[in-house]
Parts: sequence; structure tokens; C-alpha cells
Amino acid sequence: MKPTISIEYCPKCGWMLRAAYMAQELLTTFTDELHGVLLQPSEISGSYIIYVDGQEIFNRKQAGRFPEIKELKQLVRDVVAPEKSLGHSEGKK
Repeated sequence: MKPTISIEYCPKCGWMLRAAYMAQELLTTFTDELHGVLLQPSEISGSYIIYVDGQEIFNRKQAGRFPEIKELKQLVRDVVAPEKSLGHSEGKK
């Protein structure tokens, strides 16, 4: 079965639109590789955590920032489709 991305966000912080944007970007990039993207309102204030099938791949509190979309696509790709080229967003870190 294809993996599911979960984006857990703090609704009180107004981060639903950011989560929806990131979900749209991931679904566009990984159309054939993903089962779907779940937007999950968090009960924990300030939470913004991204999971692939329950495995945490990015945590805003630990990183002290939000992920760049290019970075997020690379993190997801490394888990769901390591052989996939991301084209122009592949550059050096």
C-alpha cells in the first residue's frame, strides 16, 4: 500500500493554510507514490509535525522553523521514492 503523509498543525496558530499548501505541493510532486495527505489539527499549541506512515520526518519545534518546500519534498522523497528525481528542486543543500 502507498504511504500516507500526515501534517499535524496547530489550528490556533493559524497554520491550516500552510499545511494545505504543503499538502498540495506533495500531492502534485508525488501523485503516483502517495496514498494521500492527511491534515490533522493538533491539540498541542505550536505543533507542526510531518509524518510518513507515522514516522516523524520534520518537527517545527525541534528544528526551530518550518520546512522549506524544497526541503520537505526531499525528506518525503527519501522515504517514499528514493530513486525519484525532483528535477529543478534537487539542487545542493
